[in-house]
Formats: sequence, structure tokens, C-alpha cells
Amino acid sequence: MSPIEHPVVRRFIEDAGHLTQVLGFGRVTGQIYALLYFSAEARSLDDLKRELAISKGSASMCVRQLETLGAVQRVWVKGDRRDYYQANDYFGQIIRRGLQEIVGHRVEALGQFIEEADRSVTGADGDAFIRQRLDRLRAFQKKAQKFWDNPLVKVMLK
Repeated sequence: MSPIEHPVVRRFIEDAGHLTQVLGFGRVTGQIYALLYFSAEARSLDDLKRELAISKGSASMCVRQLETLGAVQRVWVKGDRRDYYQANDYFGQIIRRGLQEIVGHRVEALGQFIEEADRSVTGADGDAFIRQRLDRLRAFQKKAQKFWDNPLVKVMLK
């Protein structure tokens, strides 16, 4: 019996898809993780495609994203040349990497955007409002970066 046939697993797959969609990772990413989490054996991309009714390209892209987050790992299956995957059930590691991806990189990107925008604002009258908004964004970005760089936050994410 495929794990997807169990009502609890089907519900978890749907809920995980909604959660990852809200977090900005896409619905299929959460569904793949949930299916792998409730699978006793490793699954191939073809398995994921068939069981979730998704394209192989979508499965491949989402699995790569999950690998980056440390949520799944590639495993070797004797006698088969295909790649197989299994879920990592160490949630602390997954959450840490997810937060680093969502928060850490976004805070840094905001800082880069503000620097670039500053260089393009000329100081003309029409730019005064834009400069004011950039200053507010910069203040927010500095606070967010200070929070992110806090040693306590770093310890909590280990």
C-alpha cells in the first residue's frame, strides 16, 4: 500500500503543500517532503511524479530545493541507476536552513537593493519622497540585520 493511500498521509500532504506555499517555497515542495516523510522506502522522481500527479520537471526542481534546505537526501538503491530520495526528519536542521534562506538572504538582498536605489536617486524634487522611503527601508533593514546577527539568534539556529 502506497503511503498516499492512507487518509492521514493524504491530509498531511495537502497541509504541508499549503504551508510551504505560504512560506514562498511552492505547494509541490511541501507535498514531496510530506510524501517522502511518510515513505518507509526511498522514492525516485518517477515515484513522486506518479503518486502526486505532477510533472517530472516539477518533481526534480522541488527535490533540488528540498536538498538545499537539507530536508531530503539522495540515497543509492542497489541495482538501480536512478536517484532516490528520503526525508530528513531532523526538523531543527530543516527549519534553520529554511530561516537562513527566507530571512538571512532576503535581509541581505534588501540591503543591496537600497544601495543600488540610493545611487539612482538624483536628489531632484520628485525624488525627495523616494529618498524618504528609502531611508525608512534602510532603518528597517539595519534593525533586521542587527536582529539576524544577534549571537542569541545564531545559537538558537544551531
